[in-house]
Amino acid sequence: MPDVTIRRAGVADRPAVERLWLMFRHDLSEFDGLLPGADGTFPRNGWLDKAFCDPDWAPYLLTSGGSPAGFAFVRSLDAPTRVLNTFFVARGARRTGIGLRAVQEIVARHPGAWEVAFQDANVAAVRFWRRVATQIAGDAWSEQRRPIPGRPELTPDVWISFSVLGEAAAAESHG
Repeated sequence: MPDVTIRRAGVADRPAVERLWLMFRHDLSEFDGLLPGADGTFPRNGWLDKAFCDPDWAPYLLTSGGSPAGFAFVRSLDAPTRVLNTFFVARGARRTGIGLRAVQEIVARHPGAWEVAFQDANVAAVRFWRRVATQIAGDAWSEQRRPIPGRPELTPDVWISFSVLGEAAAAESHG
């Protein structure tokens, strides 16, 4: 695996994350049909601002060999169930293990119940998230389809749920 760093993104990282956001939205446009605006960029939906400004959110930057390779936004940090709200790995870094490692490190930093949503039509995401859930939780994960709030015309998202033990709890369960 290439040299990988997964770290909480700071204000200085925001321009890189904003550029990665455009790539993320471009990838999703295959599934939601969204086209760029007149200026050639995809609209932001407020998640980017929340990730960097809301204390209940956490942005993460993934780097490989010192280059930005992806990002993740976690929300509901203070809720019983955290949500991996947004997750993206640049195409050049995919299938290298970076994505799995990033999810493992991020969820380990916030032990407890987790959920992540993706689209059934995104076959690569379906395979990836099922594999991630199995790697993290064995067979102790579940999957369900939920309508997208305010978008009844869209196919429901697939949600995977699993739990991650804290280090102390994990040590107790193995001891």
